[in-house]
Amino acid sequence: MSSPMATPELDEALSVDVASSENLPWMCIVWDDPVNLMSYVTYVFQTILGYSKRRAIELMMQVHTEGKAVVSSGERDKVEGDVKKLHTAGLWATMQQGG
Repeated sequence: MSSPMATPELDEALSVDVASSENLPWMCIVWDDPVNLMSYVTYVFQTILGYSKRRAIELMMQVHTEGKAVVSSGERDKVEGDVKKLHTAGLWATMQQGG
């Protein structure tokens, strides 16, 4: 005698959002350096990245006190562009993928 087999029901509307290294945002990090004045770093954040004076000062102080600050994030191409602009302005900047 055979017993009835149970068949699982699938919810086809169920979607799973899995974080992978491919979909994590990129971050532009500015590092403290012994060369640039704090006023210049603030100016660069305003003119190149478009921050208000208040936000530019906050980020500059984070760089000064903590040694680094994330100043932009997003798609890889955008962040690469920000890093290049900051290098041109003489700041130490790198990029890394979030996570």
